[in-house]
Amino acid sequence: MEALLDEVQRVGYVNKPVDSDVDLIAEINRLKQEKNAVILAHYYVDGAIQDIADYIGDSLGLSQQAASTEADMIVFCGVHFMGETAKILSPHKKVVIPDLNAGCSLADSAPADKFAAFKAQYPDHIVLSYINCSAEIKALSDIIVTSSNALKIVESLPKDQKIIFAPDANLGRFVMNKTGRDMVLWDGACIVHIDISLEKLQRLRTENPDAEFIAHPECQEHILSQADYVGSTTALLKYVVDSPKQTFIVGTEAGILHKMRQAVPHKKIIPAPASQNNTCACSECPYMKMNTLEKLYNCMLYEQPEIFVPEDVRVKAEASVIRMLEMSK
Repeated sequence: MEALLDEVQRVGYVNKPVDSDVDLIAEINRLKQEKNAVILAHYYVDGAIQDIADYIGDSLGLSQQAASTEADMIVFCGVHFMGETAKILSPHKKVVIPDLNAGCSLADSAPADKFAAFKAQYPDHIVLSYINCSAEIKALSDIIVTSSNALKIVESLPKDQKIIFAPDANLGRFVMNKTGRDMVLWDGACIVHIDISLEKLQRLRTENPDAEFIAHPECQEHILSQADYVGSTTALLKYVVDSPKQTFIVGTEAGILHKMRQAVPHKKIIPAPASQNNTCACSECPYMKMNTLEKLYNCMLYEQPEIFVPEDVRVKAEASVIRMLEMSK
Protein backbone atom coordinates (compact mmCIF):
# COMPACT_ATOMS: atom_id res chain seq x y z
CA MET A 1 0.00 0.00 0.00
CA GLU A 2 2.76 2.48 0.96
CA ALA A 3 4.65 1.91 -2.31
CA LEU A 4 1.47 2.40 -4.31
CA LEU A 5 0.65 5.63 -2.50
CA ASP A 6 4.16 6.92 -3.23
CA GLU A 7 3.54 6.20 -6.90
CA VAL A 8 0.16 7.93 -6.69
CA GLN A 9 1.81 11.08 -5.35
CA ARG A 10 4.42 10.92 -8.11
CA VAL A 11 2.10 10.51 -11.12
CA GLY A 12 -0.75 12.55 -9.69
CA TYR A 13 -3.60 10.05 -9.95
CA VAL A 14 -4.44 6.44 -9.26
CA ASN A 15 -4.59 4.32 -12.39
CA LYS A 16 -4.13 0.89 -10.84
CA PRO A 17 -6.06 -1.79 -12.77
CA VAL A 18 -9.10 -3.03 -10.88
CA ASP A 19 -9.65 -6.79 -10.70
CA SER A 20 -12.49 -7.88 -12.96
CA ASP A 21 -14.28 -9.62 -10.10
CA VAL A 22 -14.66 -6.38 -8.09
CA ASP A 23 -18.26 -5.18 -7.92
CA LEU A 24 -17.50 -1.51 -8.50
CA ILE A 25 -20.94 -0.18 -7.56
CA ALA A 26 -21.07 -2.19 -4.33
CA GLU A 27 -17.51 -1.27 -3.38
CA ILE A 28 -17.99 2.43 -4.11
CA ASN A 29 -21.11 2.45 -1.93
CA ARG A 30 -19.24 0.58 0.82
CA LEU A 31 -16.33 3.03 0.73
CA LYS A 32 -18.74 5.95 0.79
CA GLN A 33 -20.21 4.74 4.07
CA GLU A 34 -16.89 3.66 5.54
CA LYS A 35 -15.19 7.00 4.83
CA ASN A 36 -18.18 9.28 5.34
CA ALA A 37 -17.80 10.54 1.80
CA VAL A 38 -20.16 12.37 -0.53
CA ILE A 39 -20.01 11.74 -4.28
CA LEU A 40 -20.70 14.67 -6.57
CA ALA A 41 -21.20 14.23 -10.31
CA HIS A 42 -21.41 16.94 -12.93
CA TYR A 43 -24.07 16.60 -15.60
CA TYR A 44 -21.36 16.00 -18.20
CA VAL A 45 -19.75 12.85 -16.75
CA ASP A 46 -20.72 9.33 -17.78
CA GLY A 47 -24.26 8.26 -16.93
CA ALA A 48 -23.09 5.35 -14.78
CA ILE A 49 -21.30 7.79 -12.47
CA GLN A 50 -24.29 10.12 -12.38
CA ASP A 51 -26.45 7.18 -11.31
CA ILE A 52 -24.25 6.35 -8.31
CA ALA A 53 -23.68 9.95 -7.17
CA ASP A 54 -25.30 11.52 -4.14
CA TYR A 55 -25.76 14.81 -5.95
CA ILE A 56 -25.81 15.67 -9.65
CA GLY A 57 -25.68 19.20 -10.97
CA ASP A 58 -23.52 22.06 -12.19
CA SER A 59 -20.21 22.95 -10.60
CA LEU A 60 -21.26 25.69 -8.17
CA GLY A 61 -24.43 23.93 -7.03
CA LEU A 62 -22.46 20.78 -6.31
CA SER A 63 -19.81 22.62 -4.30
CA GLN A 64 -22.49 24.38 -2.27
CA GLN A 65 -24.20 21.04 -1.66
CA ALA A 66 -20.96 19.48 -0.47
CA ALA A 67 -20.24 22.38 1.88
CA SER A 68 -23.62 21.86 3.54
CA THR A 69 -23.11 18.15 4.24
CA GLU A 70 -21.43 16.50 7.21
CA ALA A 71 -19.16 14.46 4.93
CA ASP A 72 -15.47 14.20 5.75
CA MET A 73 -14.46 13.60 2.14
CA ILE A 74 -15.81 15.18 -1.04
CA VAL A 75 -15.39 13.06 -4.16
CA PHE A 76 -15.89 15.36 -7.14
CA CYS A 77 -16.52 13.63 -10.46
CA GLY A 78 -15.94 16.43 -12.93
CA VAL A 79 -12.85 18.43 -13.82
CA HIS A 80 -10.02 19.97 -11.83
CA PHE A 81 -11.38 23.49 -11.33
CA MET A 82 -14.58 22.01 -9.87
CA GLY A 83 -12.59 20.18 -7.23
CA GLU A 84 -10.80 23.45 -6.49
CA THR A 85 -14.13 25.25 -6.06
CA ALA A 86 -15.25 22.59 -3.59
CA LYS A 87 -11.99 23.02 -1.66
CA ILE A 88 -12.37 26.81 -1.69
CA LEU A 89 -15.78 26.50 -0.04
CA SER A 90 -14.88 23.52 2.19
CA PRO A 91 -11.25 24.08 3.25
CA HIS A 92 -11.40 21.66 6.17
CA LYS A 93 -12.71 18.74 4.13
CA LYS A 94 -10.63 16.39 2.03
CA VAL A 95 -11.45 16.82 -1.68
CA VAL A 96 -10.46 14.14 -4.18
CA ILE A 97 -11.16 13.68 -7.88
CA PRO A 98 -10.95 10.49 -9.97
CA ASP A 99 -8.28 11.83 -12.34
CA LEU A 100 -6.01 14.79 -11.69
CA ASN A 101 -5.45 15.11 -15.43
CA ALA A 102 -9.13 15.91 -16.02
CA GLY A 103 -8.61 19.56 -16.83
CA CYS A 104 -10.73 22.09 -18.70
CA SER A 105 -9.95 23.77 -22.00
CA LEU A 106 -11.73 26.94 -20.87
CA ALA A 107 -9.91 27.16 -17.52
CA ASP A 108 -6.61 26.38 -19.26
CA SER A 109 -7.20 29.23 -21.72
CA ALA A 110 -6.49 31.75 -18.94
CA PRO A 111 -3.03 31.20 -17.40
CA ALA A 112 -2.82 33.20 -14.18
CA ASP A 113 0.39 35.06 -15.05
CA LYS A 114 -0.88 36.18 -18.44
CA PHE A 115 -4.25 37.13 -17.03
CA ALA A 116 -2.64 39.18 -14.25
CA ALA A 117 -0.69 41.13 -16.89
CA PHE A 118 -3.88 41.59 -18.91
CA LYS A 119 -5.76 42.83 -15.84
CA ALA A 120 -2.99 45.34 -15.07
CA GLN A 121 -3.73 47.08 -18.38
CA TYR A 122 -7.19 48.05 -17.09
CA PRO A 123 -6.67 49.36 -13.53
CA ASP A 124 -10.08 51.06 -13.42
CA HIS A 125 -11.97 47.86 -14.34
CA ILE A 126 -13.39 45.24 -12.01
CA VAL A 127 -12.98 41.59 -12.94
CA LEU A 128 -15.97 39.30 -13.39
CA SER A 129 -14.86 35.72 -13.97
CA TYR A 130 -16.98 32.79 -15.02
CA ILE A 131 -16.78 30.03 -12.42
CA ASN A 132 -15.18 27.74 -15.03
CA CYS A 133 -11.70 29.02 -14.18
CA SER A 134 -8.79 28.09 -11.95
CA ALA A 135 -8.49 29.02 -8.29
CA GLU A 136 -5.76 31.51 -9.26
CA ILE A 137 -8.09 33.31 -11.66
CA LYS A 138 -10.83 33.36 -9.02
CA ALA A 139 -8.30 34.96 -6.65
CA LEU A 140 -7.57 37.65 -9.27
CA SER A 141 -11.29 38.36 -9.68
CA ASP A 142 -13.68 40.68 -7.88
CA ILE A 143 -16.85 38.69 -8.54
CA ILE A 144 -17.43 35.17 -9.83
CA VAL A 145 -20.44 34.54 -12.07
CA THR A 146 -22.19 31.49 -13.47
CA SER A 147 -24.04 31.07 -16.74
CA SER A 148 -27.29 31.34 -14.78
CA ASN A 149 -26.54 34.54 -12.85
CA ALA A 150 -24.11 36.46 -15.10
CA LEU A 151 -26.87 38.64 -16.58
CA LYS A 152 -28.28 39.53 -13.16
CA ILE A 153 -24.90 40.41 -11.71
CA VAL A 154 -23.81 42.56 -14.66
CA GLU A 155 -27.14 44.40 -14.65
CA SER A 156 -26.80 45.09 -10.92
CA LEU A 157 -23.52 46.95 -11.37
CA PRO A 158 -23.47 50.74 -11.92
CA LYS A 159 -23.77 51.68 -15.59
CA ASP A 160 -20.43 53.50 -15.52
CA GLN A 161 -18.59 50.57 -13.93
CA LYS A 162 -15.92 49.28 -16.31
CA ILE A 163 -15.74 45.50 -16.50
CA ILE A 164 -13.31 42.81 -17.56
CA PHE A 165 -15.12 39.53 -18.27
CA ALA A 166 -13.13 36.30 -18.24
CA PRO A 167 -12.35 33.67 -19.32
CA ASP A 168 -15.20 32.75 -21.72
CA ALA A 169 -15.53 35.29 -24.51
CA ASN A 170 -18.69 33.67 -25.89
CA LEU A 171 -20.53 33.92 -22.58
CA GLY A 172 -19.21 37.45 -22.19
CA ARG A 173 -20.44 38.40 -25.66
CA PHE A 174 -23.86 36.88 -24.89
CA VAL A 175 -24.08 38.97 -21.71
CA MET A 176 -23.02 42.09 -23.61
CA ASN A 177 -25.71 41.54 -26.23
CA LYS A 178 -28.39 41.01 -23.58
CA THR A 179 -27.42 43.89 -21.29
CA GLY A 180 -26.04 46.43 -23.75
CA ARG A 181 -22.94 46.75 -21.55
CA ASP A 182 -19.51 47.15 -23.10
CA MET A 183 -17.00 44.82 -21.46
CA VAL A 184 -13.38 43.93 -22.08
CA LEU A 185 -13.34 40.23 -22.92
CA TRP A 186 -10.57 37.75 -22.27
CA ASP A 187 -10.37 35.54 -25.37
CA GLY A 188 -11.05 32.12 -23.89
CA ALA A 189 -13.43 29.36 -24.99
CA CYS A 190 -14.63 25.83 -24.27
CA ILE A 191 -13.56 23.39 -26.99
CA VAL A 192 -16.85 21.49 -26.69
CA HIS A 193 -19.16 24.46 -27.15
CA ILE A 194 -17.24 26.03 -30.03
CA ASP A 195 -17.18 22.74 -31.92
CA ILE A 196 -20.89 22.63 -32.81
CA SER A 197 -21.28 22.63 -36.58
CA LEU A 198 -23.74 25.17 -37.98
CA GLU A 199 -24.03 23.28 -41.27
CA LYS A 200 -24.80 19.96 -39.56
CA LEU A 201 -27.13 21.69 -37.11
CA GLN A 202 -29.18 23.22 -39.91
CA ARG A 203 -29.38 19.84 -41.63
CA LEU A 204 -30.52 18.24 -38.37
CA ARG A 205 -33.22 20.87 -37.92
CA THR A 206 -34.47 20.22 -41.44
CA GLU A 207 -34.69 16.52 -40.60
CA ASN A 208 -36.55 17.33 -37.36
CA PRO A 209 -38.80 20.31 -38.22
CA ASP A 210 -40.74 20.10 -34.95
CA ALA A 211 -37.62 20.18 -32.79
CA GLU A 212 -36.59 23.13 -30.65
CA PHE A 213 -32.90 23.95 -30.54
CA ILE A 214 -31.70 24.88 -27.05
CA ALA A 215 -28.14 25.97 -26.34
CA HIS A 216 -25.66 26.90 -23.64
CA PRO A 217 -24.33 30.50 -23.76
CA GLU A 218 -20.76 29.19 -24.10
CA CYS A 219 -21.65 28.43 -27.73
CA GLN A 220 -20.52 30.79 -30.45
CA GLU A 221 -22.72 33.72 -31.45
CA HIS A 222 -23.72 32.25 -34.83
CA ILE A 223 -24.94 29.10 -33.05
CA LEU A 224 -26.81 31.02 -30.36
CA SER A 225 -28.57 33.02 -33.08
CA GLN A 226 -30.23 29.76 -34.15
CA ALA A 227 -31.46 28.85 -30.66
CA ASP A 228 -35.07 28.85 -29.48
CA TYR A 229 -33.79 29.03 -25.91
CA VAL A 230 -30.41 29.82 -24.33
CA GLY A 231 -29.61 28.87 -20.75
CA SER A 232 -27.26 27.23 -18.27
CA THR A 233 -26.96 23.45 -18.07
CA THR A 234 -29.49 23.30 -15.25
CA ALA A 235 -31.80 25.70 -17.10
CA LEU A 236 -31.65 23.56 -20.25
CA LEU A 237 -32.68 20.50 -18.25
CA LYS A 238 -35.58 22.39 -16.68
CA TYR A 239 -36.66 23.73 -20.07
CA VAL A 240 -36.86 20.23 -21.58
CA VAL A 241 -38.90 19.02 -18.61
CA ASP A 242 -41.30 21.98 -18.59
CA SER A 243 -41.75 22.58 -22.31
CA PRO A 244 -44.79 21.10 -24.09
CA LYS A 245 -42.53 20.34 -27.06
CA GLN A 246 -41.61 16.73 -27.67
CA THR A 247 -38.32 16.99 -29.58
CA PHE A 248 -35.18 18.92 -28.67
CA ILE A 249 -31.74 19.42 -30.18
CA VAL A 250 -29.41 20.19 -27.30
CA GLY A 251 -26.40 22.45 -27.84
CA THR A 252 -24.10 21.57 -24.97
CA GLU A 253 -21.98 18.66 -23.74
CA ALA A 254 -23.81 15.42 -24.49
CA GLY A 255 -23.58 14.12 -20.91
CA ILE A 256 -26.65 16.16 -19.96
CA LEU A 257 -28.76 14.00 -22.27
CA HIS A 258 -28.56 11.16 -19.73
CA LYS A 259 -30.43 13.16 -17.09
CA MET A 260 -32.81 14.65 -19.65
CA ARG A 261 -33.80 11.22 -20.94
CA GLN A 262 -34.34 9.98 -17.39
CA ALA A 263 -36.52 13.00 -16.61
CA VAL A 264 -38.60 12.86 -19.82
CA PRO A 265 -38.25 9.36 -21.34
CA HIS A 266 -41.21 10.02 -23.65
CA LYS A 267 -39.48 12.95 -25.36
CA LYS A 268 -36.90 12.81 -28.13
CA ILE A 269 -33.56 14.35 -27.14
CA ILE A 270 -30.95 14.84 -29.86
CA PRO A 271 -27.36 16.04 -29.26
CA ALA A 272 -26.21 18.98 -31.35
CA PRO A 273 -23.68 17.78 -33.96
CA ALA A 274 -19.97 18.43 -33.58
CA SER A 275 -17.90 19.63 -36.50
CA GLN A 276 -15.21 17.05 -35.81
CA ASN A 277 -15.69 13.33 -36.32
CA ASN A 278 -15.83 11.54 -32.98
CA THR A 279 -17.33 8.44 -31.42
CA CYS A 280 -20.84 9.83 -30.98
CA ALA A 281 -20.99 12.60 -33.63
CA CYS A 282 -21.98 14.86 -30.74
CA SER A 283 -20.32 17.38 -28.45
CA GLU A 284 -18.29 15.48 -25.85
CA CYS A 285 -15.73 16.80 -23.38
CA PRO A 286 -12.69 14.49 -23.38
CA TYR A 287 -11.78 15.67 -19.87
CA MET A 288 -15.20 14.83 -18.39
CA LYS A 289 -14.99 11.40 -19.99
CA MET A 290 -11.75 10.74 -18.08
CA ASN A 291 -13.98 10.07 -15.08
CA THR A 292 -14.69 6.33 -14.94
CA LEU A 293 -16.11 3.97 -12.34
CA GLU A 294 -12.69 2.33 -11.99
CA LYS A 295 -10.98 5.64 -11.26
CA LEU A 296 -13.78 6.63 -8.91
CA TYR A 297 -13.28 3.39 -6.98
CA ASN A 298 -9.51 3.86 -6.80
CA CYS A 299 -9.71 7.49 -5.71
CA MET A 300 -12.09 6.55 -2.89
CA LEU A 301 -10.01 3.55 -1.87
CA TYR A 302 -6.68 5.42 -1.73
CA GLU A 303 -8.14 8.92 -1.14
CA GLN A 304 -6.04 10.21 -4.01
CA PRO A 305 -5.53 12.38 -5.97
CA GLU A 306 -6.31 15.09 -3.45
CA ILE A 307 -7.02 18.72 -4.36
CA PHE A 308 -4.99 21.39 -2.59
CA VAL A 309 -5.40 25.17 -2.88
CA PRO A 310 -2.80 27.45 -1.22
CA GLU A 311 -4.49 29.29 1.63
CA ASP A 312 -3.63 32.77 0.36
CA VAL A 313 -5.18 31.90 -3.01
CA ARG A 314 -8.14 30.17 -1.40
CA VAL A 315 -9.04 33.15 0.80
CA LYS A 316 -9.01 35.58 -2.14
CA ALA A 317 -10.93 33.15 -4.35
CA GLU A 318 -13.50 32.53 -1.64
CA ALA A 319 -14.12 36.27 -1.32
CA SER A 320 -15.02 36.55 -5.02
CA VAL A 321 -17.34 33.54 -4.80
CA ILE A 322 -19.03 34.86 -1.64
CA ARG A 323 -19.58 38.23 -3.28
CA MET A 324 -21.36 36.45 -6.13
CA LEU A 325 -23.57 34.53 -3.70
CA GLU A 326 -24.50 37.72 -1.91
CA MET A 327 -25.33 39.50 -5.18
CA SER A 328 -27.40 36.55 -6.40
CA LYS A 329 -29.87 36.58 -3.49
